[in-house]
Amino acid sequence: MDKSKRPFLKFKRSFRRRLPPIQSGDRIDYRNMSLISQFISEQGKILSRRVNRLTLKQRRLITLAIKQARILSLLPFLNNEKQFERTESTARTTSFKARNK
Repeated sequence: MDKSKRPFLKFKRSFRRRLPPIQSGDRIDYRNMSLISQFISEQGKILSRRVNRLTLKQRRLITLAIKQARILSLLPFLNNEKQFERTESTARTTSFKARNK
């Protein structure tokens, strides 16, 4: 069958290659907080390589830098912003106490 007569052709998409987030001049270090904070999620988790578009070597260095910064208390291990939400639990306990009186 001729290529021009195929009914369902898959077109090749031309993807624009994104620039890597770490240039060759950037130094991956635990003190470089502006660089490290790009690779941490809102919950404090280290983002994956696919999300960050890093090479394997860069990913390893970033992981070590983040862990060193956490140990030295420059970064928190967890981001506990929603830890103290107790609107539902207090409502249940107050209604339970009201029923028992």
